[in-house]
Amino acid sequence: MAEYKATLHWTRAGGDFLPGRYSREHTWSFDGGVTVPASASPSVVPVPYSNPACVDPEEAFVAAISSCHLLTFLFLAGREGYLVEDYRDTAVGVMTPNAAGIPWVSRVTLRPVVNYGGEKQPTPAEEAELHHRAHEQCYIANSIKTEIRIVGGLQSAELSHLT
Repeated sequence: MAEYKATLHWTRAGGDFLPGRYSREHTWSFDGGVTVPASASPSVVPVPYSNPACVDPEEAFVAAISSCHLLTFLFLAGREGYLVEDYRDTAVGVMTPNAAGIPWVSRVTLRPVVNYGGEKQPTPAEEAELHHRAHEQCYIANSIKTEIRIVGGLQSAELSHLT
């Protein structure tokens, strides 16, 4: 069993805490030594109490889904003999209210564009199958209830998966 750790740190740096007029800026530190500046999303907490230059939890959630799909796709493509030279995804998450009116990230759309080198090139159907398998094997996708859609690239049709 593997464990994954993150250390978050926030310190009140002035402002009026009780009525909510304080900075939401904080840091995320990971075991590899990276520290990331984080904040609430400006769409949730207005500036100046949030910082749009920082990563917010919603962006990090979308990035985690996209990154897991990317890494799983690269592994599967390599096993199939496809030389991936470049992979770019412009992932977008959508927040909507659930049945109780509580906002949640209900859908994430991945738009991978993959460039291949070498002589062996996948057909659109083969690439779509790689994306399908990557989605089914992605640890993050298997851990959430958010709908994940995969569109673009060589794929001839949109893949939509509810996890």
